[in-house]
Amino acid sequence: MTDGGPLVPPKLLAIMQCPACTGALSERPDPPALVCSDCGRAYPVRDGIPVMLIEEADVPADGHTA
Repeated sequence: MTDGGPLVPPKLLAIMQCPACTGALSERPDPPALVCSDCGRAYPVRDGIPVMLIEEADVPADGHTA
């Protein structure tokens, strides 16, 4: 959602998990992504839709992954 609101509805975010390690996700507004608190992968949100494919995720620069 581009109006400054949440990227995904809070109830949906509460049940979503990182597909790589099942860690909890949080929102990053710029660039829009859902970021795993465990492995650090950032899943892009394109046109309001989270792209939850491991291959599409950005891996942290330090290489920390599950």
